[in-house]
Order: sequence, then structure tokens, then C-alpha cells
Amino acid sequence: MQIVFGDLIALALQGAFDVIVHGCNCMCMMEAGIAKAIRDTFPEAYLADSRTISGDRKKLGSISTATVHTRHGELTIVNAYTQYHWYGDGPLVDYDAVASAFRQIKKRFSGKRIGYPKIGAGFGGGDWERIAAIIDRELAGEDHTLVIFRHDTTIKEQP
Repeated sequence: MQIVFGDLIALALQGAFDVIVHGCNCMCMMEAGIAKAIRDTFPEAYLADSRTISGDRKKLGSISTATVHTRHGELTIVNAYTQYHWYGDGPLVDYDAVASAFRQIKKRFSGKRIGYPKIGAGFGGGDWERIAAIIDRELAGEDHTLVIFRHDTTIKEQP
């Protein structure tokens, strides 16, 4: 896992990634955090989410996608269904769902440059070290980058 500090969406629009991934709940609601920013920037991603069945537990661990055209080429946004609800006690992230979603991402987007935030560790309340280990395992051999949000700069950190 490579790590950079910056804005995932800005980096994607600048051509740094072919694919960006964010965690979603199964309620077709992208109303907070990076999900809201993605919805606002890439309404196609929200449309892909809204075409799924709201409240369907079977979505956990699956993905929906939207491909947009930017100045730098095609960019695919992956809605990874890593939690059922957006509210409740305890961690909301489902670790098995994270593994399943990233397994599908590797299968569909192998060889692409993949960027993502700390999926499941913000509003999802999950343990980032555990989630990072899952992502590293599922994306082994792929070019994938964690983008830690920092609005004012993009700095690469050595692995």
C-alpha cells in the first residue's frame, strides 16, 4: 500500500488514478464524508448507487461502478458496500464485506491505478489497521494507494 496525503477527488481529476473506491452503506445514501463529495463531484456514482436496492443486505461486500471521462481519460468510481447502515452502536463497517468488495475490485480492475480513503475507519468506526491488512491482502500485486485527506497538499510517504 502506497500512502499519499491529499484530496482523493482532486488527485483523481488530475489523472493520478484510473479507479477510486469509497465505502458505502446499503441504504443508497451518500450524504456525508467522502461519499457526499463523490456524489457532488460525480453524480454518475450516485446514480449507480441509486440503481441498487435500498436496504438490501445482499449488497454487503458487493460493488457498483460508474465511469466518467476527465481531461486525463476515463476514471471509474467504485461504490464498495462495506457497511449496512450509517448509524448505530459499535463499528458499522463489515470486515468481510471489505474483503469481498476488494476481491471484486482486483478481479475487475487488475493492472489499474487504484486510490481510496481510509474506507470503514471514519464514519464506519472500524479499526484501520485491520482494514488496511485486508486491502493489502486482497490487492496484493496491484498499484493501490491510500489517500489521507489533506486539502492543502499532496505529499508521498515512503512505504
